Amino acid sequence: MLDIMPTSATSLRITFLSPPANLGGGIRVISIYANLLQKRGHKVRIISQNQPKPTFIHRLKSALTGKKWSRKETSHFDFLPLDHRVLETHRPIVDADVPDGDVVIATWWETAEWAAALSPSKGAKIYFVQHHEIHEYLPIERCRRTYTLPLHKIVIARWLLNVMRDEYHDTAVDLVPNSVDHTQFFAPERNKQPRPTVGFLNSPSAFKGVDITLRAIQKLATIFPDLQIISFGEHPIATTDARLPDIQFHLHPPQDHIRHLYAQCDVWLTASRSEGFNLPAMEAMACRTPVISTRTGWPEEAIIDGHNGFLINIDDVDGMVQAATTILSSTNQQWRQYSANAFATVEHSSWEASTDLFEQALRHTIARKESSS
Repeated sequence: MLDIMPTSATSLRITFLSPPANLGGGIRVISIYANLLQKRGHKVRIISQNQPKPTFIHRLKSALTGKKWSRKETSHFDFLPLDHRVLETHRPIVDADVPDGDVVIATWWETAEWAAALSPSKGAKIYFVQHHEIHEYLPIERCRRTYTLPLHKIVIARWLLNVMRDEYHDTAVDLVPNSVDHTQFFAPERNKQPRPTVGFLNSPSAFKGVDITLRAIQKLATIFPDLQIISFGEHPIATTDARLPDIQFHLHPPQDHIRHLYAQCDVWLTASRSEGFNLPAMEAMACRTPVISTRTGWPEEAIIDGHNGFLINIDDVDGMVQAATTILSSTNQQWRQYSANAFATVEHSSWEASTDLFEQALRHTIARKESSS
């Protein structure tokens, strides 16, 4: 952490550089900070890359389904009064797209490359790191190089702070943990469900480990024949496995309905192989639901076995089954204690407090730039 403190509380001109906007968790976090910083009197603009042109497969699917392909995809930016500019084509963001300002924030590995190439007049340069983007489907070495660019980093979890220190030898990094909106995610105290009920977030991304969750659910259904499963996500569950019990799946549920889904569960399951933070785990706890998670992201820092949930190893189907069985087999009194402990874990988290830290990090970066010029 830098010790430089802001010299004034003046309004800042802030530009976020975003990949194509969607309903993903990373875009949601950007939208939250942009909105809260704007409410504090800062001038905030978001510039996002447009969607790429459809491939032949996309065009064929559109023709077969009768759905017209569109570059416009619904995103979290659409639900807030934000100045969001979308490039006319799928191309890099360049100087001509970005107004002069006090700070410019890259939010994804490609945008980090673009930010590094911008003129100094666009503002002090920040890399908002929500994950260590070293995945097989990305150009790994190119991604690695973005973490060595001369951009001040803000990370969302302690494990990312450690990665920046250990792998990239960068100790001048600000840690700003994600939070939960308690006006959106909340639930009254309750008893166990009449039927044992588990929930999970569906995602087609392999690193989210939904395949592990589904295999665990198959086994749980043999232990609890009346098992109820609740899920939601941006994409339907891509399996026709007849061994799976029926899943109550909610496609694109309204944001104000998601808390009801969390609150219908006795336990929330997440089997990610890699996770930047894992906001749904925090949201589930805010809705008084204990969580079983792999040792990734925020859950690794927050979950205590047998207290507010359980941690399991990556790809450990039997570990997830055993942990879920423990919670689902608990007495009502025991379950209520799990639930109370889960809620207490996140009770004092707030986006306002995180925005305080985020704003301080912006001013740290500006002061750092000014002191070196």
